[in-house]
Order: sequence, then structure tokens, then C-alpha cells
Amino acid sequence: MARTIPFYQVDAFASRLFAGNPAAVCPLEEWLDDSLLQQIAAENNLSETAFFVRSGERYGLRWMTPEVEVDLCGHATLASAFVIFNYLDRPADSVTFDTRSGALIVRREGDLLAMDFPARLAAPCDPPPGLVGALGRSPAGVYAAQYLMAVFATEDDVRALAPDMTRLSQVDAFGVIVTAPGREADFVSRFFAPRAGISEDPVTGSSHCTLVPYWAGRLGKKQLYARQVSRRGGELWCEDRGSRVQIAGRAVLYMQGTISV
Repeated sequence: MARTIPFYQVDAFASRLFAGNPAAVCPLEEWLDDSLLQQIAAENNLSETAFFVRSGERYGLRWMTPEVEVDLCGHATLASAFVIFNYLDRPADSVTFDTRSGALIVRREGDLLAMDFPARLAAPCDPPPGLVGALGRSPAGVYAAQYLMAVFATEDDVRALAPDMTRLSQVDAFGVIVTAPGREADFVSRFFAPRAGISEDPVTGSSHCTLVPYWAGRLGKKQLYARQVSRRGGELWCEDRGSRVQIAGRAVLYMQGTISV
């Protein structure tokens, strides 16, 4: 007999459908085999599928791309909190997720959902072999944290990039952030992770763990408004809190149903 799993598809970091970053969210009664979870994520074929299991007042949360399990994911965390707040536990004003990156708390703040994430500080570094050629343009600076970050002079530079994904997948980095000062936002960014099966991620919460402290220091301000300028686009309201960052956004339900496995 087939097992039925609830399924939600949510556009995260968006206030309307067909924008932001779509995430699949699958609430589970208990953890299934890792191989099955990975097959479900591959079948969903979105940048991330989130799986969570309730444990008392908290939830265990995991994230998988179509290829691999990851240590931190922002948009699928936002989407998971959106599902819990709106469909599973309506009275809640906050939710705590236990993850590979520790406890992550998401709170309602008006019409925003605000996530408390660890800061990932970046240090200047030399461009690794192949990076500039893969991006097709030389950045003003390169920094290393969990992801590589290439800083450009203008928003137009970031928007114009058309990376060679085959070459970028050969660069020694799980993912590459590109960023610049914004015209209407404090800063803009894009994110590429071909090694994880994601050519370009529409909106990336985890990259802002590095972007927020960098731009807070450079701009001399703690509160930051950010835009990820992928084709779908998304917006994030951020705050530098030293060892932590707050990343807030909106979310919209696109689909609700069940998976039979």
C-alpha cells in the first residue's frame, strides 16, 4: 500500500505568485529512509524540498536539493514556517526548528516571517582557478565563507552575468554568490550552485548569512533591504546582529496536495 505524504509548494521571499523561490514542504509523522527522501526531492525537481517532523513543541527540519542534502536553507525554512503557521498550528507566533545548523527560530512580524540564522563571515581571498572565466567578468573582490562571494561594482554588472555553468561546476566551491550595491535596495545578489544541481537559485536565504554582515560593515548600517535579482526575483529585510542575522520575507502558497510513495 502506498504511503501518503502531505505536500505544499510555496513561493518564498515573494508577495505574489510566480516570484521568489519555490520550495516543496513535506510534513512527516516520522523520518523515512534518507534514500527515499532524496528520491522525493529529485522527483519534485525544485531547488529545495524541506522535510520536517514534530517533536514536542519543536520540529526537526532537513533540506534536500535534487542531488544532495544541505546544511542550511533559507527559503525552504521560510516556506516550512509558513505551512506550520497557516495550515498546521495556526495560533503559533514562533516556531523552532532543530537542524544541522543548530536551532533556527522563525517568528511572525506583521506580514513578514523573520528567521534567526547564524552569521557566516567572509574573508578576502584570491579568486580560485576558473572562477573569473566561468563568470565571464572580473569581480572587484572575492571572499570566502561557506560559499564564495564575488563583489562587483554595480547592480548592472550582477544582472548582466551569464555564467558558464559547466565551467562554474569545476570551481572548488559548493556555491557562488555575486553581489553589488543596489539602485533601490541596499545591495543585490545572485546565487549559483551547479555542483548541487542548481544552476541559479531564484532567492537564497543562506547566502544572506554572509551578505548581511559584509554589507552591514561596508555600508555602516544594521538594517538592510536586499533584492535577489534572478529572473523570478525576491526581496528580503535583513538585520545584522553580530553572530546572528535576521532574514525576513513573505511567502505565498502555490499548491497543496499529497505524494504517494
